[in-house]
Amino acid sequence: MGVEPVDRAMIDETLIARLTAEVAVAAAATLEIARTGVNVRLKADRSPLTDADERSQTILLAATARLMPGVPVVSEEMASRPSRLGDVFVLIDPLDGTKEYVAGSSEYTVNLAIVQNGEPVVGIVAVPAEGLIYRGVVGYGAERLSMSADGALAASSARSIEVRAPPQGSLVAAVSRSHLDAATVALLDRLGVTRRVACGSALKFCRVAEGIADIYPRLATTCEWDVAAGHALVVAAGGAVTLPEGGGLRYGDAASDFRVPAFIAWGDRAGVVGTAGLATR
Repeated sequence: MGVEPVDRAMIDETLIARLTAEVAVAAAATLEIARTGVNVRLKADRSPLTDADERSQTILLAATARLMPGVPVVSEEMASRPSRLGDVFVLIDPLDGTKEYVAGSSEYTVNLAIVQNGEPVVGIVAVPAEGLIYRGVVGYGAERLSMSADGALAASSARSIEVRAPPQGSLVAAVSRSHLDAATVALLDRLGVTRRVACGSALKFCRVAEGIADIYPRLATTCEWDVAAGHALVVAAGGAVTLPEGGGLRYGDAASDFRVPAFIAWGDRAGVVGTAGLATR
């Protein structure tokens, strides 16, 4: 299923630039807290929550309220999420990969997506510890920028990125470092994947979007804020994100508490499937 290009009357270059700058500020805040000491507590589901999650969320909620007044926002650490959403809303994961962050790993991200008519059309993914920000606008392309530890963006560093044509006989998969299951291994074997790149958080989407990996499958339930920004980034870079059976993902399902049952992020989907000698849907 193709995604319609973003409505430029609603979401223009100035807005995207300002949102990118705010994501950089939030990313810098996570770095500062990591340097000065992280406070950790457990949520009701026993997953960790840090002061970095909360600080990043505060920055991004304030930014979206200022830059997109009246547009609903769904963020992971909100005490209460909106149950009614319009045609356009924002999805935020203020710190994706909190377990990695607490462990001192560099494999965590700050994610912001704009969803239009149920499909993510803008995705911004910061990788604070690598000093990088990825962003994509569906129908207009994707790029990677450098940022400093204090959140300053180097505009001259912007480089266009795109998915790659899969090399014959040497497919690469981005896989979860902590959630690689038997079903995923079976899928990768069926596709003839020869190398796996393990990493945490939305970084796996970035690897597909910049042509380092050809596929990223997640065959278990996750949340919309974990997926939406990376989804838009991959599509903007020329790839696709589908359900495992081939249909499209829809976002804004408040009734299910914004759950995504499973998905596959593809670089060149037809090429990956063709390389494996399988029929595409």
